[in-house]
Amino acid sequence: MTATRQRGMTDQAAETAIDQACRLLRLPTIRRQFTDLTQAATRDQMTYLGFLAELLLAECDDRDRRRSDRQIKAAGFPRTKSLRDFDYNANPLVDPAVIHTLAACDWVSKGKPLCLIGDSGTGKSHLLIALGTEAAMKGHRVRYTLATKLVNELVEAADEKQLSKTIARYGRVDLLCIDELGYMELDRHGAELLFQVLTEREEKNSVAIASNESFGGWTKTFTDPRLCSAIVDRLTFDGTIIETGTQSYRLAHTRARTSSNGRPPAAWL
Repeated sequence: MTATRQRGMTDQAAETAIDQACRLLRLPTIRRQFTDLTQAATRDQMTYLGFLAELLLAECDDRDRRRSDRQIKAAGFPRTKSLRDFDYNANPLVDPAVIHTLAACDWVSKGKPLCLIGDSGTGKSHLLIALGTEAAMKGHRVRYTLATKLVNELVEAADEKQLSKTIARYGRVDLLCIDELGYMELDRHGAELLFQVLTEREEKNSVAIASNESFGGWTKTFTDPRLCSAIVDRLTFDGTIIETGTQSYRLAHTRARTSSNGRPPAAWL
Protein backbone atom coordinates (compact mmCIF):
# COMPACT_ATOMS: atom_id res chain seq x y z
CA MET A 1 0.00 0.00 0.00
CA THR A 2 1.21 3.51 -0.80
CA ALA A 3 -0.43 6.77 0.23
CA THR A 4 -1.38 8.93 -2.77
CA ARG A 5 0.09 12.41 -2.45
CA GLN A 6 -2.21 15.25 -3.42
CA ARG A 7 -1.83 18.99 -3.15
CA GLY A 8 -4.69 21.09 -1.90
CA MET A 9 -6.54 18.15 -0.33
CA THR A 10 -9.31 18.81 2.19
CA ASP A 11 -8.71 18.47 5.93
CA GLN A 12 -10.73 15.25 5.95
CA ALA A 13 -8.68 13.80 3.12
CA ALA A 14 -5.46 14.90 4.84
CA GLU A 15 -6.51 13.19 8.09
CA THR A 16 -7.30 10.00 6.18
CA ALA A 17 -3.92 10.12 4.43
CA ILE A 18 -2.13 10.70 7.75
CA ASP A 19 -3.95 7.77 9.33
CA GLN A 20 -2.99 5.50 6.43
CA ALA A 21 0.62 6.67 6.45
CA CYS A 22 0.94 6.13 10.22
CA ARG A 23 -0.40 2.61 9.86
CA LEU A 24 2.01 1.91 7.02
CA LEU A 25 4.99 3.35 8.89
CA ARG A 26 3.88 1.83 12.22
CA LEU A 27 3.59 5.12 14.08
CA PRO A 28 0.68 4.38 16.44
CA THR A 29 1.33 7.29 18.80
CA ILE A 30 1.28 9.92 16.04
CA ARG A 31 -1.86 8.33 14.62
CA ARG A 32 -3.52 8.36 18.04
CA GLN A 33 -2.39 11.83 19.16
CA PHE A 34 -2.29 13.70 15.85
CA THR A 35 -5.57 15.55 16.34
CA ASP A 36 -4.70 16.76 19.85
CA LEU A 37 -1.18 17.75 18.81
CA THR A 38 -2.54 19.61 15.79
CA GLN A 39 -4.92 21.60 17.98
CA ALA A 40 -2.10 22.40 20.41
CA ALA A 41 0.15 23.51 17.54
CA THR A 42 -2.55 25.81 16.22
CA ARG A 43 -3.24 27.25 19.66
CA ASP A 44 0.45 27.80 20.42
CA GLN A 45 1.21 29.04 16.89
CA MET A 46 4.01 26.54 16.38
CA THR A 47 6.20 26.63 13.30
CA TYR A 48 6.09 23.69 10.93
CA LEU A 49 9.43 22.50 12.29
CA GLY A 50 8.20 22.81 15.87
CA PHE A 51 5.06 20.83 15.08
CA LEU A 52 7.05 18.12 13.31
CA ALA A 53 9.39 17.88 16.29
CA GLU A 54 6.43 17.49 18.69
CA LEU A 55 5.01 14.67 16.57
CA LEU A 56 8.28 12.77 16.35
CA LEU A 57 9.17 13.25 20.03
CA ALA A 58 5.74 11.99 21.08
CA GLU A 59 6.31 8.83 19.05
CA CYS A 60 9.84 8.37 20.44
CA ASP A 61 8.73 8.88 24.04
CA ASP A 62 5.89 6.41 23.73
CA ARG A 63 8.12 3.90 21.96
CA ASP A 64 10.63 4.13 24.82
CA ARG A 65 7.82 3.60 27.33
CA ARG A 66 6.54 0.55 25.51
CA ARG A 67 10.06 -0.84 25.24
CA SER A 68 10.53 -0.37 28.99
CA ASP A 69 7.22 -2.09 29.67
CA ARG A 70 8.31 -5.06 27.58
CA GLN A 71 11.68 -5.24 29.31
CA ILE A 72 10.06 -5.14 32.75
CA LYS A 73 7.56 -7.83 31.80
CA ALA A 74 10.31 -10.03 30.33
CA ALA A 75 12.29 -9.77 33.58
CA GLY A 76 9.65 -11.85 35.38
CA PHE A 77 9.44 -9.84 38.58
CA PRO A 78 6.91 -11.42 40.97
CA ARG A 79 5.51 -8.05 42.05
CA THR A 80 5.97 -4.36 41.41
CA LYS A 81 8.48 -2.52 43.61
CA SER A 82 9.93 0.94 43.09
CA LEU A 83 12.70 2.91 44.78
CA ARG A 84 10.22 5.72 45.45
CA ASP A 85 8.31 3.40 47.77
CA PHE A 86 11.30 2.31 49.82
CA ASP A 87 11.12 3.64 53.39
CA TYR A 88 14.64 4.74 54.32
CA ASN A 89 13.40 5.93 57.71
CA ALA A 90 12.28 2.40 58.53
CA ASN A 91 15.76 1.07 57.73
CA PRO A 92 18.43 3.72 58.36
CA LEU A 93 21.16 1.18 57.51
CA VAL A 94 20.37 1.66 53.82
CA ASP A 95 22.09 4.77 52.47
CA PRO A 96 19.83 6.65 50.01
CA ALA A 97 22.89 8.11 48.26
CA VAL A 98 24.24 4.63 47.51
CA ILE A 99 20.88 3.47 46.18
CA HIS A 100 20.56 6.62 44.07
CA THR A 101 23.98 5.89 42.55
CA LEU A 102 23.01 2.28 41.85
CA ALA A 103 19.77 3.45 40.20
CA ALA A 104 21.86 5.05 37.43
CA CYS A 105 22.78 1.44 36.50
CA ASP A 106 26.41 2.14 35.59
CA TRP A 107 27.29 -1.04 37.52
CA VAL A 108 25.03 -3.00 35.15
CA SER A 109 26.69 -1.45 32.10
CA LYS A 110 30.08 -2.44 33.52
CA GLY A 111 29.00 -5.98 34.46
CA LYS A 112 29.61 -5.58 38.19
CA PRO A 113 27.83 -7.55 40.93
CA LEU A 114 25.55 -6.42 43.74
CA CYS A 115 24.87 -8.24 47.02
CA LEU A 116 22.00 -7.38 49.36
CA ILE A 117 22.45 -9.12 52.69
CA GLY A 118 19.99 -9.03 55.58
CA ASP A 119 17.25 -10.77 57.51
CA SER A 120 13.72 -11.25 56.21
CA GLY A 121 11.63 -8.09 56.13
CA THR A 122 14.56 -5.66 55.94
CA GLY A 123 13.92 -4.56 52.36
CA LYS A 124 16.53 -6.48 50.40
CA SER A 125 14.06 -8.10 47.98
CA HIS A 126 12.34 -4.74 47.55
CA LEU A 127 15.64 -3.17 46.57
CA LEU A 128 16.57 -6.10 44.34
CA ILE A 129 13.33 -5.84 42.35
CA ALA A 130 13.33 -2.04 42.32
CA LEU A 131 16.92 -1.78 41.07
CA GLY A 132 16.24 -4.52 38.53
CA THR A 133 13.24 -2.53 37.34
CA GLU A 134 15.39 0.58 36.98
CA ALA A 135 17.82 -1.39 34.85
CA ALA A 136 15.01 -2.70 32.65
CA MET A 137 13.61 0.81 32.23
CA LYS A 138 17.02 1.93 31.00
CA GLY A 139 17.01 -0.71 28.28
CA HIS A 140 19.00 -3.48 29.95
CA ARG A 141 17.88 -7.08 29.59
CA VAL A 142 16.98 -8.28 33.08
CA ARG A 143 15.91 -11.64 34.48
CA TYR A 144 14.62 -12.28 38.01
CA THR A 145 14.53 -15.73 39.59
CA LEU A 146 14.52 -17.42 42.98
CA ALA A 147 17.75 -19.26 43.75
CA THR A 148 15.99 -22.61 44.26
CA LYS A 149 13.98 -22.18 41.06
CA LEU A 150 17.14 -21.45 39.09
CA VAL A 151 18.95 -24.48 40.48
CA ASN A 152 15.95 -26.75 39.81
CA GLU A 153 15.80 -25.48 36.23
CA LEU A 154 19.50 -26.16 35.78
CA VAL A 155 19.18 -29.70 37.19
CA GLU A 156 16.27 -30.45 34.84
CA ALA A 157 18.21 -28.99 31.92
CA ALA A 158 21.20 -31.20 32.76
CA ASP A 159 18.95 -34.27 32.88
CA GLU A 160 17.48 -33.36 29.47
CA LYS A 161 20.89 -32.60 27.89
CA GLN A 162 19.94 -28.91 27.60
CA LEU A 163 22.33 -27.50 30.18
CA SER A 164 24.58 -25.56 27.79
CA LYS A 165 21.57 -23.90 26.15
CA THR A 166 20.06 -22.95 29.54
CA ILE A 167 23.32 -21.56 30.89
CA ALA A 168 23.80 -19.58 27.67
CA ARG A 169 20.28 -18.13 28.01
CA TYR A 170 20.99 -16.92 31.53
CA GLY A 171 24.39 -15.72 30.40
CA ARG A 172 22.95 -13.38 27.77
CA VAL A 173 20.89 -11.10 30.01
CA ASP A 174 22.57 -7.92 31.21
CA LEU A 175 21.42 -8.34 34.80
CA LEU A 176 20.49 -11.58 36.55
CA CYS A 177 18.64 -11.01 39.84
CA ILE A 178 18.76 -14.03 42.16
CA ASP A 179 16.48 -13.75 45.19
CA GLU A 180 16.37 -15.81 48.40
CA LEU A 181 19.87 -17.18 48.06
CA GLY A 182 20.72 -18.93 51.32
CA TYR A 183 17.23 -19.95 52.39
CA MET A 184 17.76 -23.59 51.48
CA GLU A 185 20.74 -25.92 51.41
CA LEU A 186 21.88 -26.90 47.93
CA ASP A 187 23.47 -30.25 47.20
CA ARG A 188 26.86 -30.28 45.55
CA HIS A 189 25.44 -30.90 42.08
CA GLY A 190 23.01 -27.98 42.32
CA ALA A 191 25.72 -25.70 43.70
CA GLU A 192 28.09 -26.65 40.89
CA LEU A 193 25.45 -25.85 38.28
CA LEU A 194 24.81 -22.44 39.86
CA PHE A 195 28.56 -21.86 39.87
CA GLN A 196 28.62 -22.51 36.11
CA VAL A 197 26.02 -19.78 35.56
CA LEU A 198 28.03 -17.34 37.66
CA THR A 199 31.22 -18.25 35.83
CA GLU A 200 29.51 -17.70 32.47
CA ARG A 201 28.65 -14.17 33.57
CA GLU A 202 31.85 -13.30 35.44
CA GLU A 203 33.16 -9.81 34.59
CA LYS A 204 30.84 -9.68 31.56
CA ASN A 205 27.29 -9.31 32.84
CA SER A 206 25.96 -8.31 36.23
CA VAL A 207 24.51 -10.51 38.95
CA ALA A 208 22.50 -9.10 41.84
CA ILE A 209 21.58 -11.35 44.74
CA ALA A 210 19.51 -11.03 47.90
CA SER A 211 20.38 -13.32 50.79
CA ASN A 212 19.29 -13.68 54.40
CA GLU A 213 22.68 -15.12 55.30
CA SER A 214 25.95 -13.30 55.80
CA PHE A 215 28.78 -14.65 53.70
CA GLY A 216 30.11 -16.51 56.73
CA GLY A 217 26.89 -18.50 56.87
CA TRP A 218 26.86 -19.50 53.22
CA THR A 219 28.55 -22.80 54.08
CA LYS A 220 25.09 -23.93 55.19
CA THR A 221 23.85 -23.39 51.64
CA PHE A 222 26.98 -24.45 49.78
CA THR A 223 28.33 -27.31 51.84
CA ASP A 224 31.61 -27.63 49.95
CA PRO A 225 33.90 -24.95 51.49
CA ARG A 226 36.02 -24.43 48.36
CA LEU A 227 32.97 -24.17 46.11
CA CYS A 228 31.37 -21.78 48.60
CA SER A 229 34.48 -19.61 48.57
CA ALA A 230 34.54 -19.56 44.77
CA ILE A 231 30.88 -18.54 44.58
CA VAL A 232 31.38 -15.75 47.13
CA ASP A 233 34.35 -14.56 45.09
CA ARG A 234 32.28 -14.46 41.90
CA LEU A 235 29.51 -12.49 43.59
CA THR A 236 31.63 -9.91 45.38
CA PHE A 237 34.63 -9.12 43.18
CA ASP A 238 34.64 -5.40 42.36
CA GLY A 239 30.98 -5.20 43.38
CA THR A 240 28.74 -3.48 45.91
CA ILE A 241 27.62 -5.06 49.18
CA ILE A 242 24.65 -3.59 51.04
CA GLU A 243 23.75 -4.93 54.47
CA THR A 244 20.09 -4.30 55.33
CA GLY A 245 20.44 -5.49 58.91
CA THR A 246 18.34 -7.69 61.17
CA GLN A 247 15.38 -5.53 62.19
CA SER A 248 12.32 -6.55 60.16
CA TYR A 249 10.40 -3.56 58.87
CA ARG A 250 7.45 -5.79 58.02
CA LEU A 251 7.30 -7.25 61.51
CA ALA A 252 7.57 -3.81 63.11
CA HIS A 253 4.86 -2.51 60.77
CA THR A 254 2.60 -5.42 61.67
CA ARG A 255 3.15 -4.93 65.40
CA ALA A 256 2.41 -1.22 65.11
CA ARG A 257 -0.77 -1.91 63.20
CA THR A 258 -1.79 -4.54 65.74
CA SER A 259 -1.20 -2.12 68.59
CA SER A 260 -3.19 0.66 66.93
CA ASN A 261 -6.10 -1.67 66.09
CA GLY A 262 -6.10 -3.37 69.44
CA ARG A 263 -6.42 -6.78 67.78
CA PRO A 264 -4.15 -9.11 65.77
CA PRO A 265 -4.18 -8.75 61.98
CA ALA A 266 -5.89 -11.27 59.73
CA ALA A 267 -2.57 -12.35 58.25
CA TRP A 268 1.07 -11.66 59.02
CA LEU A 269 3.00 -9.75 56.37
